[in-house]
Amino acid sequence: MINEAWNWRPLGELFEIGAGKTMSAAARDGAFKTPFLRTSNVLWDEIDLTVVDEMAIPEQELANKLLQPGDLLVCEGGEIGRTAIWNGEREVMSFQNHLHRLRPLNGEVEPRFYVYFLQAAFTQLGIFEGAGNKTTIPNLSRNRLASLEVPHPPLTEQQGIATALARVREAVKTHDRAAEVAQELKRAAMRTLFTRGLRGEAQKETEIGPVPENWDVVSIGDVALNTQYGLSVRGNPSGAYPILRMNCQEDGKVHYRDLQFVELDTETFEAFRVKPGDLLFNRTNSIDLVGRMAIVEDDRPAVFASYLVRLTVNDHRCDPRFLNYFMNWPATQTEIKKLASRAVGQANINATKLKTVRFPLPSLDEQREIVAILDAIDRKIDLHRRKRAVLDELFKALLHKLMTGEIRVADLDLSALARPKELEAAE
Repeated sequence: MINEAWNWRPLGELFEIGAGKTMSAAARDGAFKTPFLRTSNVLWDEIDLTVVDEMAIPEQELANKLLQPGDLLVCEGGEIGRTAIWNGEREVMSFQNHLHRLRPLNGEVEPRFYVYFLQAAFTQLGIFEGAGNKTTIPNLSRNRLASLEVPHPPLTEQQGIATALARVREAVKTHDRAAEVAQELKRAAMRTLFTRGLRGEAQKETEIGPVPENWDVVSIGDVALNTQYGLSVRGNPSGAYPILRMNCQEDGKVHYRDLQFVELDTETFEAFRVKPGDLLFNRTNSIDLVGRMAIVEDDRPAVFASYLVRLTVNDHRCDPRFLNYFMNWPATQTEIKKLASRAVGQANINATKLKTVRFPLPSLDEQREIVAILDAIDRKIDLHRRKRAVLDELFKALLHKLMTGEIRVADLDLSALARPKELEAAE
């Protein structure tokens, strides 16, 4: 139930709704181009400026096609109603015809409140279901958008709700940024650890590049005890044993998620059962994903599918965790993909080619120290991701409860939520 204490008014009474510029051949080829936003740039509560197109807009039209800080952009098509606020990140910016520009008509409107209300309305509350025109490609016309009834609480309440939700959103983004920084740290650490090691030794040049003088360079075949292709059986929603597929690989680890199951006799199960320390190599996938490796850490019963190769190594010589990190180092992945044979939409690296991959091999003690360093960075990345996931769920819950009046801003205590600068200072 929506908050009945609020006044409700048509959106067109609160905002001037402007139309964007249509991209034409003349606009694409003309001189004096202006950057403009597409629907792909407008995410929920966020403008993505990674890729911004440009077009020529006649001078007599330009003034009416520019954005001002505080303007809302609402998607006409695609994910109908998706809304974000333009904060003036660039001095000059226009927008395409598949976006509606909403500009407040008076000072009694807090634009951020309506960004959040539209997000709740379209993604949670279902109150605007059927708002789009029923055409081959559904769209939200200007007239339909203008007629949508939206709440208009007092400005102070709009501002309070928007501030509370924005604070949670900023905390989410802060953990996103922190995870990205930790990922960059991991890449830099890998480059140093796999080429210089930890002992400060002089380096030698090898076929895989510089490594410490006392390190060996070996092939996977030199340390492999076994390479085994997985099972060619169809998975089902239920069954005796989970079968691990390529979607179970992420960041070098095997995750038991989105599982399918198979029925197997005991002998087959034991032959294909994965064990902690096994390495699963993705031998068949798109070129972007082929060659990934993941280590099994869990002892739960499971087998593996045919497009994976199980690699078991001699752990008296090679720590499988060390090899797993090396194989997932971006520099290594680039080289591994050169081994792939390609077909339409697929790439393949068979077990024979896998065993030819060469890698640096320090002493077991140094391997384990390198693993400990990279494990520590991974734990930091995982911590930020888990905090981000919790905050994302908090945002969704608050969005729903605030917009339905189940809770009021005055009831909230966000003191435990560090402000973004405090979060960044803690990094």
